[in-house]
Amino acid sequence: MSVPKPHLLKAEFSHLTDNGFAFVPAQEMRGMLEACGSLKDWDAFAASWNDLKTDEYMADKGRYRKRRYAVYHADVSGTVTREGHQPHYQTLDYNPLHGGVERWFEPVTDAIGTSASMQTILKFCTQLFTQMKNASVAWHIEAHQFRIEAGKDMKGQPTPEGMHRDGRDYVLVLLIKRENIQSGVTSIHSLEKKPLGSFTLAQPFDAALVDDARVFHGVTAVEPVDAAKPAYRDVLVVTFKAE
Repeated sequence: MSVPKPHLLKAEFSHLTDNGFAFVPAQEMRGMLEACGSLKDWDAFAASWNDLKTDEYMADKGRYRKRRYAVYHADVSGTVTREGHQPHYQTLDYNPLHGGVERWFEPVTDAIGTSASMQTILKFCTQLFTQMKNASVAWHIEAHQFRIEAGKDMKGQPTPEGMHRDGRDYVLVLLIKRENIQSGVTSIHSLEKKPLGSFTLAQPFDAALVDDARVFHGVTAVEPVDAAKPAYRDVLVVTFKAE
């Protein structure tokens, strides 16, 4: 299988290394993924967001977030394997709203966890983030399927904790679908909370790459364009932490 090289990212790779984040437009992101593997089952992969389960841990009692979760391990050779189901945990330092507790989410289904699309995304991230480290490392990988819903009297909060860091090394946020929503602007701030940039993931495959140790990130609330119709924002969030 071909391996993505830094030059494939061009300006985006430089922006990530120089500034701690990068926005990658859909066409470029899809091309980089396809250079790394197969997206032959993408339609089924994207449709699996229709089968997410309600997040029961929301501190604001909101029912607008659905999700599934999986943990993987990448060894120093870059081989990625799925680990047994386990809780998601963040300290209160990184997530003052939901941190400090083990959160057991419904697992990513076996079919999706082993799908060509998921494996391609994980292999791409493993190669890219290993290049960012400039060293052979093993990785603890967490994959989150998120759906944020919005309604007539309900804004959806992609990041209810506000501007934050995840307590990992690197983060990929990949847009799967936007349906009948407005807003959802991603903003990036320095460790001193200085604004560094903002963008909106608008098309499937639009992506944000984040060096979590160097910047904060957050996303504004989403609202329906037509309150009479379903409205939601689907993303895959993948985090990498060197072991």
